[in-house]
Amino acid sequence: MTFDEFKQNITRRYFFSRGSHVLGGAALASLMGGNLPGAFGGESASGQPGAVPTHFPGKVKHVIYLHMVGGPAQMDLYDYKPVMNEWYDKDLPDSVRMGQRLTTMTSGQARFPIAPSMFKFEQVGECGMWVSELLPWTKKMVDDMVFIRSMHTEAINHEPAISFIQTGNQVSGRPCLGSWMSYGLGSLNEDLPTFVVMVARPTNTEQVQAISARLWSSGYLPGEHAATAFRTSGDPILYINNPPGVPGEVRRTTLDGLKALNELNYNLVGDPETHTRIQQYELAFRMQSSVPELTDIASEPESTMELYGEAAKQPGTFANTALLARRMVERGVRFVQIYHNNWDTHANAAGRLPDQCMDVDQPCYGLIQDLKQRGMLDETLVIWGGEFGRTIYSQGGLSKENYGRDHHPRCFTMWMAGGGMKGGTILGETDDFSYNIVQDPVHIRDLHATILHQLGYDHDRFRYKYQGLDQGLTGVEPCRVLNEILA
Repeated sequence: MTFDEFKQNITRRYFFSRGSHVLGGAALASLMGGNLPGAFGGESASGQPGAVPTHFPGKVKHVIYLHMVGGPAQMDLYDYKPVMNEWYDKDLPDSVRMGQRLTTMTSGQARFPIAPSMFKFEQVGECGMWVSELLPWTKKMVDDMVFIRSMHTEAINHEPAISFIQTGNQVSGRPCLGSWMSYGLGSLNEDLPTFVVMVARPTNTEQVQAISARLWSSGYLPGEHAATAFRTSGDPILYINNPPGVPGEVRRTTLDGLKALNELNYNLVGDPETHTRIQQYELAFRMQSSVPELTDIASEPESTMELYGEAAKQPGTFANTALLARRMVERGVRFVQIYHNNWDTHANAAGRLPDQCMDVDQPCYGLIQDLKQRGMLDETLVIWGGEFGRTIYSQGGLSKENYGRDHHPRCFTMWMAGGGMKGGTILGETDDFSYNIVQDPVHIRDLHATILHQLGYDHDRFRYKYQGLDQGLTGVEPCRVLNEILA
């Protein structure tokens, strides 16, 4: 008998030895109507089983993660480096680079000429944050935001870098942040998924990176914690509607038959994927009524559309997905992941960055103000950032009006708002070249540990047994909670 067969045919004696206190606790929870705070249901408002007890009271019930695929150029947006104007077209000093790894796209260059930002900056807010002219709406809300200018990672290429910041590991196949939140806190709405992904369509599609469902899979966690992908055109979910001529009662009868067959199979072999399939069919049936209402934004007042921008009326735009994200968390979706592509500016920064920023600037402002005015910002954490930063030196041709920038993992900027963050905080500092961190370095693991802390979990104890190991989002290397950015 294989180990997998042994697990599926687990003995009665082994079950009781492994869960000596489970049945008593379950009985107590039953007597109390399921209202055992911090046990057997965590914070799951729906009462669904599987939620993990929090280690301490969490401040965050929802997360909206806005991932800028490709890596935004920090020195063109948030990491102001006026000294670089004196270095135009001069070579990056070896004392700054210090032999650090380069990608194959620039490692063969004869020179590494400095490209100062072509965009003007302004110091705004009580916190005094320097923000690019490309982000006029963001300038209005810097005191609601936490800026981390000293993020860093080991990954220098897109696939491992995105995987790292989404799952805590450069090797794909691990659970992503949204899956961990789903596994831990459980559902707040039985009629909608716990974890939703949307891929926004950028205005400029000059260099779109490939992304796939590997980024939002549940990895080794149970399959029900994977994301449900909402399409940005046509039906939000394929086959969510019944085919012509198939009424709802026929679909219900069909699903009842499938459920009975799947339960027979599950009781026979104990395959967790079969259990996942049962849940997915049932959720899909309930979503037939909940999803159309969710995605019908016609009920939103014109003032809301003005807040997010005219593009919010166009399905598939970043503004539209940001508005849908607010509607989702309002209805109990735990984690909403939005991807916005084309930030990989190896060339033509002048032609692409303005479009990219125009796509996201006002919608991000609208999202945060919308959550704030609805009293939801304190319990919703909004995260913005890419998988790495860009180089201060130019890739390819350089002029004062245009340039390109290569990947740079040594430092980049991310921001967060809501969810117990201390608004108006600026953490970290880089050198004059925006190349090396000189104060308060923040690794991806530190970011993940902080997010888990706001959910109510100690990252060292929030684990899942897999292949004989206690697996976790932050792995086993040292990391810390960023207490200095918490309210």
